[in-house]
Amino acid sequence: MNFITTNDGTQLYYKDWGTGQPIVFSHGWPLSSGAFEDQMFFLAAHGYRCIAHDRRGHGRSSQPWTGNDMDTYADDLAELVKQLDLKHAIHVGHSTGGGEVARYIGRHGSKRVAKAVLIGAVPPVMVKSDKNPLGTPIETFDQQRAAVLADRSAFWQELSLAFYGFNRPGAKVSQGLRDSFWLQGMLAGLPASYFSIKAFSETDMTEDLKKINVPTLIIHGDDDQIVPINDAAKLQVTLIPKARLEIYPGAPHGLCSTHKDRVNQDILAFCSTPLPTQDGAAAVLASPTG
Repeated sequence: MNFITTNDGTQLYYKDWGTGQPIVFSHGWPLSSGAFEDQMFFLAAHGYRCIAHDRRGHGRSSQPWTGNDMDTYADDLAELVKQLDLKHAIHVGHSTGGGEVARYIGRHGSKRVAKAVLIGAVPPVMVKSDKNPLGTPIETFDQQRAAVLADRSAFWQELSLAFYGFNRPGAKVSQGLRDSFWLQGMLAGLPASYFSIKAFSETDMTEDLKKINVPTLIIHGDDDQIVPINDAAKLQVTLIPKARLEIYPGAPHGLCSTHKDRVNQDILAFCSTPLPTQDGAAAVLASPTG
């Protein structure tokens, strides 16, 4: 199994599939790198090196009491990139992972970054306030914290319904997908399950978004019940200088699974589009194969 050790001694598990230009995946709460396997397999088969880590406290990584905050998540990602010596990487972040990508670039710069993809991402900030009137009330996150402490196994089962839109009339429910969500959630330790709620809901990443100076693809479902699009993607596209928004009609938060074929194709098309150079010509960072 592949692990790196961070500066505070935390061990981070990561998957490393394929060869070529690196694509680095940052998963959402309370999941693990397994949430991105559909994208990783597809893109590795098309000539990319796909790397995904389990965030500290999640999956197969260490479960420390400390560091369950967005700054440390970003620093852990920077350490992974540094230890693997990744260059011209494309960073893909879903939900909390989108916040991790934004804070990583905001905190560590884009020297090693070629492009970014934010999917159902939490920035700029989720919680409702006078400055963020479209946000989610703090009571919602307080209820999540209470549910995690009371019976997080039951909470993960319940949360999977809204996560994948399975609570909508006429939805085709995949029990297997719900089971996968529950299993990944149960691999997360209680500290990360609890403390991450504050990290993803209350961290203001407005300034981080402004610092994302690489081409950025934003993907969001307009029926996202977890991270409402009006307080997330529609604001992100106004703050990131080189951003493009793709709205998936009727898609839920967990669209990397429910709409995986479209997500895969959209990421592939975005990754394979050459970057312009200073003289206007196209710069190809990798040569993907079909």
